[in-house]
Amino acid sequence: MDEIEVLVCDDSALMRNLISRIVDGTEGMKVCGTAMNGKFALQKIDTLKPDLILLDIEMPEMNGVQFLEERKNRGIKIPVVILSSIATEGASVTMKCLELGASDFITKPSGSTSSSISSVGSFIIEKAASYGGRFARLHGKKIPSAEHYMQQAKLKEIEAQAVKDGIIEKPKASPAKIEHTFAPTLFSTATKKKEPEVITPLREGGPIEVVVLGISTGGPNALREVFRNLDPKFPKPILVVQHMPAGFTKEFAASLDKICPLYVKEAEDGDPIHPGQIYIAPGNYHIVIEKSTLCNVIRLSSADLRNGHRPSADWLFESCAKIYKNRALGVIMTGMGRDGAAQLAEMRKQGAWTLGQDEESSIVYGMPRVAWELGAVQKQVPLEKMAEEMNNLVREHCK
Repeated sequence: MDEIEVLVCDDSALMRNLISRIVDGTEGMKVCGTAMNGKFALQKIDTLKPDLILLDIEMPEMNGVQFLEERKNRGIKIPVVILSSIATEGASVTMKCLELGASDFITKPSGSTSSSISSVGSFIIEKAASYGGRFARLHGKKIPSAEHYMQQAKLKEIEAQAVKDGIIEKPKASPAKIEHTFAPTLFSTATKKKEPEVITPLREGGPIEVVVLGISTGGPNALREVFRNLDPKFPKPILVVQHMPAGFTKEFAASLDKICPLYVKEAEDGDPIHPGQIYIAPGNYHIVIEKSTLCNVIRLSSADLRNGHRPSADWLFESCAKIYKNRALGVIMTGMGRDGAAQLAEMRKQGAWTLGQDEESSIVYGMPRVAWELGAVQKQVPLEKMAEEMNNLVREHCK
């Protein structure tokens, strides 16, 4: 199998070394080069031809924002993931990076020790596997699914914990890179074709009164694509769960509001659900719909994580199924795992209309794949057609 090749751009030599250890220690990935600022990164791109760039923001001579501006000017398509401590302090700068074409971001923990950066190691592997893996496959490389990489990372964690607990002995020869075989069954983990289950709805689809949408890895840019193409007269409210850390969703909503013809805001507890408005779940809070006499409202919950997430799409979809039954449109898009799939199936059982992003256009075909296999998705749609499909469905089934 080929490897995902990563270019690490950070002004700290120590940080470049620590990040490289994480990438190089993952079978199927390697650091093809490093750069101390954006200028050197640009000089190395043509020679190294990386599949992904991990980019710091604060750097001398050419910082991360300037690099992204120049990348855009030059038409460079290599995906970029921000890995910076400033991401934690300045959400607006992070959103600026997304607006300039960065695919995603990881908040670098404070401190420059091996243990501190290792705490986000799984996120580095996930983003590299998701964005870098997809880019590599599009350019002819044989790369396993992103979910396969995360399975291997989980096995590595379990093995390390077992050694720590004394359950197994530490291997005498401990290579820098944990070797795993990319078995065909694992190679196709996220893309294996499976006939979907058949769901017989309790009732026919009714007039659409609300749209609920769940999305994860690949979401920031995918939502920009969908929202910029919504009908300015879109008549129904849209509630969104995007897996994103606390402290970023308010700026993310503001960023989307700049390009969307509808009003976009971070959801607040007690918000009345108005037609033609988009509500983004705040980081670290589930959002649910509460029935009210005059106007249904949004409630925030700090209940336990569900499917490993808070906010969780399952929470939103579950409340939607109970209140709106067949008078809703549920949409599930790119993302790792299975969040939202089970409760989208419940919406479908109630007669709601449902859409799922297709495999080819998904950064990670995880959440929409599971939903499709459960029979929760009526129709799979490519990203570039999702807004059009939503516009048409709501227009056709609007009372």
